[in-house]
Amino acid sequence: MTTQRRHTDIDRQWWKEAVVYQIYPRSFNDSDGDGVGDIPGITEKVDYLDSLGIDVVWLCPVYDSPNADNGYDIRDYRSILDEFGTMADWEELLSELHARDIRLIMDLVVNHTSKQHEWFQKSRRRESGYEDFYHWQDGDPDEPPNNWKSIFGGPAWTYDDERGQWYLHLFDPEQPDLNWRNPDVRDAVTDVVTWWLEKGIDGFRLDAIDHLSKADGYPDGEPDDPINGLEHFSHGPRLREYLDELAAVFEDYDTMTVGEMGGADIEQVDDYTSMDGLNSVFQFDHMEVTAGPNGPWHPEQLGEWDLTDLKEIINRQQGEIDWPALFFGNHDQPRLVSHFGDDGDYRTESATLIATFLLTLRGTPYIYQGEEIGMTNDEFGSLEEVDDPMTTGIVEDLIADGVADSYADVADLVNYRSRDHARTPMQWDDSENAGFTTGEPWFALNENYTEINVESSLEEEGSVWDHYQRLIDLRNDEDVLVYGEYDCLLPDDEQLYAYTRTLGDETVLVVLNWSDDTVTFDSSTVGTTDAEVMISNYTDSTDDPSTESLKPYEATVYRLDSR
Repeated sequence: MTTQRRHTDIDRQWWKEAVVYQIYPRSFNDSDGDGVGDIPGITEKVDYLDSLGIDVVWLCPVYDSPNADNGYDIRDYRSILDEFGTMADWEELLSELHARDIRLIMDLVVNHTSKQHEWFQKSRRRESGYEDFYHWQDGDPDEPPNNWKSIFGGPAWTYDDERGQWYLHLFDPEQPDLNWRNPDVRDAVTDVVTWWLEKGIDGFRLDAIDHLSKADGYPDGEPDDPINGLEHFSHGPRLREYLDELAAVFEDYDTMTVGEMGGADIEQVDDYTSMDGLNSVFQFDHMEVTAGPNGPWHPEQLGEWDLTDLKEIINRQQGEIDWPALFFGNHDQPRLVSHFGDDGDYRTESATLIATFLLTLRGTPYIYQGEEIGMTNDEFGSLEEVDDPMTTGIVEDLIADGVADSYADVADLVNYRSRDHARTPMQWDDSENAGFTTGEPWFALNENYTEINVESSLEEEGSVWDHYQRLIDLRNDEDVLVYGEYDCLLPDDEQLYAYTRTLGDETVLVVLNWSDDTVTFDSSTVGTTDAEVMISNYTDSTDDPSTESLKPYEATVYRLDSR
């Protein structure tokens, strides 16, 4: 490890310097043997999180929910789902995290609620005071109000016999969309936000926040688009107004806020993060480099992508977004080593290369549970083995549209892209059920847990876990890796991804061989061979980048003493 270098002339923000660890509680650790991960199970692993070196935990929903979408369908914002524990359990978790200087942010899901939420149940009765809390439309029971499609597949409207109208749901039919045009809805959301902030949490990840505003009149969408109506319910006309109102609430607290905006372009992200209160936004362009011309869920292209395309997108994100949210996996994405690396012969090397990339870019990095040990995609032999409503809905649509005749035609696609890959239980050790539970797991484990698990990773020098820990330590020590400017080198190289981070008179060079070939880096691009290895995922890297043949998936970070 190199000497710590800190600067005194920086406008510091704790959320910029933080490394965030995302926990999907259902799949993290089960403390009571019912097969479902829970809050006490997370508390049992707080020391593990502390030893990794992370600064913030992002907790996926633990609110009371019927679990039509694994907690993203909230029935009561002020209650904890019984499967996960009690409010007292949550308070203990918060206390244990804070005792270790680890902050806690939670998912804020306010585009929609559960169909079982009391607001929706009251809304089904006209003149209840809640009749305009959701998007209701008249129409023939056999003909939806427009052609909008749900992001989960199928129509975005469901007819409710009790009210005698259609209601809008951009996701599952069990997740009706809130009507943010109604100021009473916005006041109710403000009350929820304030209630949790007063309990001491440190911020929110705002789920599907780009869908709050819908176009007036609910016009039909383009019929040939993969998701009909997206242009009318994503980044709608009043979105900035609604986000400004939320930001005003956050201003009274020392929070970290990150918005999920699946359809946001880079210009939109820069606009939204210029507000007070919204620190950063998850921008997904880089996650779509593996998608074909007809979108990610089409079987004509599978796992083929160009490094030059990724560079082009990352260069724009690094150069045009005020503060990027850095991620290559989460609960809605396949496992990053299977998506962007090699989950076969070079699993460790490619996992540590991606970790190096994640933790040396400008922005706040997010680690999803299991990435730190190199967990991989699973394999689902049939649609019955799939839990995710998005995956099942899309597959059913592909079959209905004639793109596929059966699951067998899209099995490779599901096994490459499904959200369920990120939701297989955490692999703690090689004992039965990977140490996740003493009961029957709610979802099948990946069979490779006997080789890939936390216990073996902690014992192995040079493991994926060891590399993540060293990278986090390095980032904590080196201001240049947090606040330094990013400059891409060799933008047209199809195997090497090289860039510098510069702060004052300091320059750090990152060289990534994103291939399974041996290649050589031309150090003339940085004007010096006077370098010092700061960290590498191979043990025999030299201090002269110009003479080194980079091995498959080698990732090395150098300090350049002069340029």
